[in-house]
Amino acid sequence: MSGAQESGARGFPAFAARRGGRARGQSFWARAWVAAAEDVWPEEEPLKKGRSFARTGRIGPITVSPGRVAAEVYGGEETCTTVLTLQELDADEWDLLWEKTADRPAETEALLAGELPEDLLEAVEDARVRMLPGYGDLDAHCDCDAFDHPCPHATALSYQLSWLLDEDPWLLLLIRGRAPEEAVEELKSALLLRALTGDDEEDEEDWEEETGETGEGRDGTGEGAGSFELQREAYARPAVPLPALPPLPEPPAAPDEPLTGIEADPLDRLAADAAVHARELLAHLHGFGAEPPAPLDEWQDTVRLAATHPDPRVTARLRESCGRPGELDRAAAAWRTGGRAALEVLERPWTPADQQIAQARTAMAAGWDDEELPPITVDGNHWTLTGRGLQLRQGRDGRWYPYREREGAWWPAGTPSTDPAEALAELAELADAGDTGGTGGADGADGTSGAA
Repeated sequence: MSGAQESGARGFPAFAARRGGRARGQSFWARAWVAAAEDVWPEEEPLKKGRSFARTGRIGPITVSPGRVAAEVYGGEETCTTVLTLQELDADEWDLLWEKTADRPAETEALLAGELPEDLLEAVEDARVRMLPGYGDLDAHCDCDAFDHPCPHATALSYQLSWLLDEDPWLLLLIRGRAPEEAVEELKSALLLRALTGDDEEDEEDWEEETGETGEGRDGTGEGAGSFELQREAYARPAVPLPALPPLPEPPAAPDEPLTGIEADPLDRLAADAAVHARELLAHLHGFGAEPPAPLDEWQDTVRLAATHPDPRVTARLRESCGRPGELDRAAAAWRTGGRAALEVLERPWTPADQQIAQARTAMAAGWDDEELPPITVDGNHWTLTGRGLQLRQGRDGRWYPYREREGAWWPAGTPSTDPAEALAELAELADAGDTGGTGGADGADGTSGAA
C-alpha cells in the first residue's frame, strides 16, 4: 500500500464552563482514552488539578491534527499554548492494522458503515500497534511556568479531548495520522487486495473445516485433483500466439459540406483571438490604459465573430440578428485591423492631452519629406487631411489608425502604426494614388464630424 496521505487538522469551539459534573468522557473510547492517559501520567495531584481546570471554561478552541492536540489556555492575565503530542503510525503499521481488521467481518462492516467499533482494539492488539496513548509516545508541552509535568493545563486538555471523543471517536484515528475518509479507503484497499490475492491453501482449509470434505473432487473431475489444480495446469501451458489482426477499414469519406453548413477552422480563429488578447494585455503592461482589458461584451463579441469567421453566411446571420445591421460591416473591418482597440477607435472618440497633440504634430513635421505638412484639421483624436477624404485616428493604445471616406462614412483603410509620421506618409500615398473614395465630409454612422 502507498505511503500515508497527508491528513488535515480539525478545529472545535471552546467548551463552556461546567459547574460540577464529571471531567471524564463517558463513551467507550473516551473512557479508554482517559484510562490510558492516567496510566501514562499516574501522579494524582496534576490529574486532580487538570480535572478542575477543564471545567472552568478557560481553555480556548481545540485543534486536533495528526500527532497533535493544541489549544490556547487563559490563566488570569496570561495566555499560554498547550500541546499534546502523540506518535503517528507509519504506513506499514496502518497496513498491518487494516489487514488484521479485515480478518474480523463485524468490525470491518462497522467501520465501512462509519462507526468505530469497540472490538477494533482487538485488531489493534493483533497488529501490535498503539491506538490509545502509552508510555513513550504521549507527551505534553506548555509555555506556562508550572513545575509539574504534565502541568494542569495539559491534563485539562487531555480530559477535554475525552469530551470530544464522546461526540466523534474517529478523532482517535486522526491523532494517529488518518482522517476517517482515508481510514475507510485504506480498509477497502486491504479488502480488495485480499480478494485479488487470496491464499489457495487457506481457502482450501476453510472449505474442509466448513464442509468436512477434502479437496478431492472439488474441480468436478472426481479424481482428487484439488480445488485449483486445473487452473494451475491451464496457466502452465505455453502461450499460443494470437491470430493476426484484420486490416483496418478505410477511413470514412469526408462529406462535401460540413454537417453544420459552415466551413471554418476553429483552431485558427482561437489562435488569432488569443494573439489579439495577448497584444491588449501587453499594451496595458506598457502603460496604455489604466485597467487591463475587460471581457468582451455582446456587441464586441458579435463584431469579433463577423471579422474572423471565414464563412460569409455567418456574417449574414449576425447582421440580421445583432440589432445594428448598418454598422456591423464597418465594425468588422475595424476589428480586422487591430481587434478591440481598433473597434474602440472607430466608435469612441476622445481628446488627447495638449502635450500629446504637440508631440504628434512635431513628429509628423520631422518625418515629412516636403517643406511643410499638408493641411490637417485636428478634432480630438481625429486628424483629417483637409479636402482629401483621408484621416488618422489616434488610439488610446498609442497607435495611429488610417481611415478613408467612403459613401459619406469613415472606413478603416489599413494597418495601424505606432509612428504618426509613418502613418501620415502612408495616408499621403493613398491620396496620391487617387483612391480616396470621397473628398471629405461627414463621418456618417460613427457620429463624429467630417473635419475630425
